Amino acid sequence: QVQLAESGGGSVQAGGSLRLSCAASGHMFSSYDLAWFRQAPGKEREFVSAIRIGTWERYYTDSVQGRFIISRDNAKNILYLRMVSLKPEDTAVYYCAAGAVTDTNYGMELPYNYWGQGTQVTVSS
Repeated sequence: QVQLAESGGGSVQAGGSLRLSCAASGHMFSSYDLAWFRQAPGKEREFVSAIRIGTWERYYTDSVQGRFIISRDNAKNILYLRMVSLKPEDTAVYYCAAGAVTDTNYGMELPYNYWGQGTQVTVSS
């Protein structure tokens, strides 16, 4: 079992930066693929980024490519999402997730067994 807790959200102006953290408790953190999803008001939750175990391969949704960087520190049991050049459309609740994914289903919610409670990111224009 893995418990996840996000932090680092806040309110910034367009063009600003934030770094989200997801602290994990429980065992086997390093055995899970990890991801960030987000949910904007009135919209469904969507995939943002994922990082695989072993290969450390990273995936990004097109809208954040080049602006967001996902990383993980297995020694500290923390997942990060560095976000720069933020846009108002990045406003959402951001969730971290852990599970076992493949290179074809990493963007889907179903493979992720564990989820955090979310942290709010608000970007004003």
